[in-house]
Amino acid sequence: MLTLLAYLMVLVFMTLIMTDRLSALLALILVPILFAVLAGFGGEMGPMMLNGIRNLAPTGVMLLFAILYFGVMIDAGLFDPVARTVLNIVKGDPVKIVIGTAILAMVVSLDGDSSTSYIITTTAMLPLYRRLGMNPLVAACVIMLAAGNMNLTPWGGPTARAASALHIDANTLFVPLIPSMVACALFAVFVAWLLGRRERARIGAASLPGLTGLDEVPAPVGGTVDTVEPLPPERRPHLLYVNLGLTVVLMGCLLSGILPLPVLFMIFFALAMLINYPRPADQKPRIAAHAPNVLSVVSLIFAAGIFTGILSGTGMVDAMARSVIAIIPDSAGRFMPLITALVSIPFTFFVSNDAFYFGILPILAEAGRVYGFSAEAIGRASLVGQQVHLLSPLVASTYLLVGLCGIDFGAHQRFTLPWALAAAMVMLLVAGATLAFPLF
Repeated sequence: MLTLLAYLMVLVFMTLIMTDRLSALLALILVPILFAVLAGFGGEMGPMMLNGIRNLAPTGVMLLFAILYFGVMIDAGLFDPVARTVLNIVKGDPVKIVIGTAILAMVVSLDGDSSTSYIITTTAMLPLYRRLGMNPLVAACVIMLAAGNMNLTPWGGPTARAASALHIDANTLFVPLIPSMVACALFAVFVAWLLGRRERARIGAASLPGLTGLDEVPAPVGGTVDTVEPLPPERRPHLLYVNLGLTVVLMGCLLSGILPLPVLFMIFFALAMLINYPRPADQKPRIAAHAPNVLSVVSLIFAAGIFTGILSGTGMVDAMARSVIAIIPDSAGRFMPLITALVSIPFTFFVSNDAFYFGILPILAEAGRVYGFSAEAIGRASLVGQQVHLLSPLVASTYLLVGLCGIDFGAHQRFTLPWALAAAMVMLLVAGATLAFPLF
């Protein structure tokens, strides 16, 4: 009965989200509470929900201050030179614009945080999409393909979770997956090329003159160029190299693990604000400017804590895991890495990464051990689903992306899901071919 309720809860949740019957924020809170009551856990929900919120609190704090930090850097103009370079290269050709979007997203996704990648890439590229009338769903699609692949770095989250759950070194999982990650990166560029050609056929290519700044993007109107707007007052071009140095130091600290991520972002946000906007009168507008993004993301993080807390506390995750293991016949045991890879796609979509890697992966690894497969092989196979994971309604940063692009969440899922599934298949096949994990 618990297994049936678990699957039914996920089904109801996804139906409400994808049909726009309920917002993700409300669904994350109300749906699990309803099913916990139906399962007979009404009197025990409080501690479950608090545990879920407590477990996700560091993530919420990290995202809050990461958004604020990179928001300050964007306001100050740190990424203007990068954006200017990309825009001058792509000019008015939709194919080059979409490929440039994918490449820029890959570069900025190296920090392992999807939220900051979305902020930087959309800020750089979306003005050009809007000026040319390009479909923002295309931008969201290629950005997510790039971010989902680069998220597999050891500091990105999923790899660290899998390594922790299996008690093995993260680099042991990561290094053999590099060829498949390269293949997925090339696939993302290929998808960008295809989608760019579609946009070119739809709107045509317009030749733009040299662009002088992120906020000075001119548009072709009847063969002439719009008046160039001055830089906004919050720009700090004279502090470009100071901000660059501060961000490089932050990235170094993130990679070295000198302090927890939430603490690092809190400290560097305070420094960035003090350097760029030392007057309190200037600080308040900058924080207020990014408050909507912060609120939408952090509120979803804590709402997801209720969902994952009830899913774990009621034992629904364990029940779902046992149901998956139970349907695997003994004759299929020699395909455990392949089964793990395929199972990871829906599971990392319907439940959180924490629930999958800490609740389900150890069970799959134990089953794989029985059939002679190492924990490393099962762990690598479990990362295949990350190509699709960012489309999950449980991923708060995805709501940030669709908000920045001004698109509907359901429309984004429908547009991007086929390409994300194809990317997962590319990773699966290349990882199998390079023996990152055996397919049988």
